[in-house]
Amino acid sequence: MSNDTHHLGSGVRLRPVNVADAGPLAESMTRSRAYMKPWEPARPDSFYTEEGQRERLEGLLADYAAGRVMPWVLCDAQDRAIGGFNLNAMVLGPFRSATLGYWVDVDYAGRGLATAAVRLICEIARDELRLHRVEAGTVLDNTASQRVLAKCGFEEFGLAPRYLHINGEWRDHRLFQRILHDGPVTGAEAESGA
Repeated sequence: MSNDTHHLGSGVRLRPVNVADAGPLAESMTRSRAYMKPWEPARPDSFYTEEGQRERLEGLLADYAAGRVMPWVLCDAQDRAIGGFNLNAMVLGPFRSATLGYWVDVDYAGRGLATAAVRLICEIARDELRLHRVEAGTVLDNTASQRVLAKCGFEEFGLAPRYLHINGEWRDHRLFQRILHDGPVTGAEAESGA
């Protein structure tokens, strides 16, 4: 993972996540729980605790070590977590693709932070990971997230009926992708993770 911290303006940064982010993430997710409910899976109350976030982050970092995910945290000027961004389900070899997931704290929504972070993550995916494409999905009425993806060069490519169990029911999703490059896959890249 890129160990760099990236400044997005107004003291907000995107950096690699670590287990010490569990407490601030629990606070941010609790504060944003009602705001994010229409777009998120139903979660037990324990998910919103520091211990619940610590367990989630330990699993996420294990997946990172196995090359399956790239996790970042969005931080305010005091280095408190105010959002999360992941490249999930990373597949290398000739496919070289990942799925993007993200959220931003309710108190920071609408400030262009998700757009700035998604643009940066796509650059990292292209330049450092040499991914060919990044995919993202949104429930049909999540127009804010759809605007973020459009601003970042994603194009809608399909509709997935009953794609994910969100807010207590199977929800249809709009699927988006961004082709990062059409360059060749080198021999080493084609063999890695195929």
